[in-house]
Amino acid sequence: MTDRMPAIFFGHGNPMNAISKNSYSEGWAAIGRSLPRPRGILVVSAHWYIPQCAVTVTATPPTIHDFGGFPTELYEVNYPAPGNPTLAWHVRNLLAPVRVDLDENWGLDHGTWAVLIHVFPNADIPIVQLSIDERQSPAYHYEMGQRLAVLREEGILVVGSGNIVHNLHTYTWGRQGVKPFDWAMRFEERAKELMLRVEDDQLVSYEKLGQDAKLAAPTPDHYLPLLYILGLRRAGDRVSFPVQGVDGGSVSMLAVQIG
Repeated sequence: MTDRMPAIFFGHGNPMNAISKNSYSEGWAAIGRSLPRPRGILVVSAHWYIPQCAVTVTATPPTIHDFGGFPTELYEVNYPAPGNPTLAWHVRNLLAPVRVDLDENWGLDHGTWAVLIHVFPNADIPIVQLSIDERQSPAYHYEMGQRLAVLREEGILVVGSGNIVHNLHTYTWGRQGVKPFDWAMRFEERAKELMLRVEDDQLVSYEKLGQDAKLAAPTPDHYLPLLYILGLRRAGDRVSFPVQGVDGGSVSMLAVQIG
């Protein structure tokens, strides 16, 4: 019998973390060393936020450089992990009767490879991405995670990639050592407390958590991957925060591990 895999939400932050040695990338590498080797990986990334539910079915997903204005070195990064059409079909079946389209064009966006290049540097574990359907409610995304929970028993690592706090309007671009904004710290701490108390209903209804929540998640794309991971939680699962920090004052780099 396969041991139950943990599930992890990564705060991925700046794409430059892919080629940087810092506390975040070193923390991701440490997570990789601590994990049992998965049979495959399913990723829900903030950067595949589209008006449909889709899953990547290609056997050789391309590395997508979905950003602009960064050094040439970053655009030269290739993360040649294979895909897994069989896993894609399995995910599709688990999510029925939700319509899940099989996508042959999308690959691995930077929400996926900028983190996994440190977690699994050999790029030898098959990866499938599941889109975030922008038309749906937070409760829908949490329920999608619940439907996928069986994957943990099958040796599949489910990853959410986003940021619990992600406000680029207030982000202090190019400045080092910036103190986190008070509202960013308050919201992150509140979210951690709710996770530890297993009060997922409040995290699903995060828009009701006041002004701090509105500043922390002015758009839902980077927050919603967390709800998939919380939906995967089983009774007795330990919650831990193996990577912490706030970048640029308003981007939380918090990682959340379930199990």
